[in-house]
Amino acid sequence: MKNSRKLIVALLIGVMAFGGLSACATQRQSSDLHMMSMDQMPAEVLSAPTTVQTAYQFVAANPDVMKNIPCYCGCGDIGHTSNYDCYVSGVDDKGKITFDNHALGCSICVDITQDVMRMLQDGKSPQDARAYIDTTYAKYGQSNIP
Repeated sequence: MKNSRKLIVALLIGVMAFGGLSACATQRQSSDLHMMSMDQMPAEVLSAPTTVQTAYQFVAANPDVMKNIPCYCGCGDIGHTSNYDCYVSGVDDKGKITFDNHALGCSICVDITQDVMRMLQDGKSPQDARAYIDTTYAKYGQSNIP
């Protein structure tokens, strides 16, 4: 009986330790992405769901990647020429970003960004992410990259 209790306690400690290690690995992976601080986001983004917030953070911090990723939601009709434009409408001479509210209400834009983030975390290249986005989202419409 005494040995059974020791075995159960040892197993519980092992399970808790293993769970902690996997949580650490996940955090380390997500921190590999370059993200803009939330304190630089407008109020509309701050009140958005977490997936939308992280998409805005990622896009704002990674314009070189996201200007080469298309969007397939139909936003080309409003002048967007990449997924980046769904989040950012301009950057002034001093680097101050003017955010676009389009992605706040567009799940396709956010899904595309989240897919790019996931692929980069998994070690894929921006070119691999672009190919995946083209293949996966073309069914929703035409690419907005001319």
